[in-house]
Amino acid sequence: MRTRRAALAAIAASASLALTLSACGQNSEGGSEEKAGSAKGGTIGIAMPTKSSERWISDGKNVVKDLQAKGYKTKLVYGEDDPDQQVSQIENLITQGVKGLIIAAIDNKSLNNVLQQAADAKIPVISYDRLILGSKNVDYYASFDNEKVGKLQGGYIVDKLGLKNGKGPFNIELFAGSNDDNNTRYFFNGAMSVLEPYIKSKKLVVKSGQSQLTQATTLRWDGATAQKRMEDILTSKYTSGRVDAVLSPYDGISIGIIAALKSDGYGTASKPLPVITGQDAELASVKSIIAGQQTQTVYKDLRKLADVATTMVDDALNGKKPQINDTKSYDNGTKVVPAYLLQPVSVDKSNYEKVLVEGGYYTAGQLK
Repeated sequence: MRTRRAALAAIAASASLALTLSACGQNSEGGSEEKAGSAKGGTIGIAMPTKSSERWISDGKNVVKDLQAKGYKTKLVYGEDDPDQQVSQIENLITQGVKGLIIAAIDNKSLNNVLQQAADAKIPVISYDRLILGSKNVDYYASFDNEKVGKLQGGYIVDKLGLKNGKGPFNIELFAGSNDDNNTRYFFNGAMSVLEPYIKSKKLVVKSGQSQLTQATTLRWDGATAQKRMEDILTSKYTSGRVDAVLSPYDGISIGIIAALKSDGYGTASKPLPVITGQDAELASVKSIIAGQQTQTVYKDLRKLADVATTMVDDALNGKKPQINDTKSYDNGTKVVPAYLLQPVSVDKSNYEKVLVEGGYYTAGQLK
């Protein structure tokens, strides 16, 4: 009887071990089984802001693809522009034992406590495109040269209006991004460093009077919010005269601005749309540029950003020092976060084919 019991116990133990090993190796994201003593095969948590923006969907896909190519499993979550939800999601990722975190913050000041939990668990944190503020537990920052983004937008308006050649005055309205996104001030300050001299010389006139960053912000980068503000400006300040240019920091905001302008009669031969900038080269806005509505966007190759961020977390987990090219610019209030900054490119109707189609970002068919 004892022999039989021992045999049955051995079979049960063997079956239990087999199930355990099977469960450890199973992953819906297609990652490989983790090896003892190696970060490869571990899970990386990715927290993105929202699926309502095309660019964040692309970012999520690119980061997942690159991490899996490096041998990691992934858990991708979207906070849907709710800071509390994002904090809860990151807490869950930490509890689930992720090896690293890549975070594009919704509210860049709300993550201090949860990042302390990550630090206590020795989880490296990569701040993705939006710098996380107020926490010492941000290891690296992957982004673009955000001030240059604004300079490209402002410079495009100057060139398109012929301000350097003495033309003017022109009416301009100013829009900025979300007040809880650290990049907002870099974009706006970069643009204003170019536009301010013309505003001071009255070659550019902000008829609404809303020329300060605090007056121009657009919560959560929301296109509908921007549309409402543009409608209010048109109703209250443009009973006479016309808008000649709009500084828009992001394509989704630009779409909202265009909707407001078109409802006010812009977009016809007698009342053409103003010069309107943008950012992210989202598909809808590139099509708008081709159609002669939005004028410009700033292209940021999200494939390269994903590669930088995933290489950073891979290096951090494997005892290597990640490549950085900026150690001074990004002070989050607690520390200067070492960063790698990529270069943005201005795109309009004259160069979209060369930059976006020949560069493989979109196919010609996608832009029809």
